[in-house]
Amino acid sequence: MSEEKKVVLTREYVINLRRTREVSRTKRAKYAVGLIRRFVARHLKVEPKAVKLGQALNEALWARSIEKPPRRVHVVVEKLDDGTVRVELKQ
Repeated sequence: MSEEKKVVLTREYVINLRRTREVSRTKRAKYAVGLIRRFVARHLKVEPKAVKLGQALNEALWARSIEKPPRRVHVVVEKLDDGTVRVELKQ
C-alpha cells in the first residue's frame, strides 16, 4: 500500500554559503543548513519545514567540522506532489 510520491518539479541550484562567514565560527555549519532550507523554501514557494536535506548534502556540510562549511554547494532540488521538497547533493 505504500505509494511512491511523484516528482512534480526538478531544479539544480548552486547555493552560495558565504554568509556563514558572518556568523560565529562555532555555529557556521548549523547556520548553513538553515541557509539552504530558507533558499529552497523561497525559490520553490514552500515552508522551510517542508524542506528535507539528503544525507550526502548533510555530510558535505559537516565534513570539515562545524567551523568550516563549504563556500558553495551544488544541489538538485525535487518538489514532490505532497508538497515536500528533497534537496540532494549533485553528483
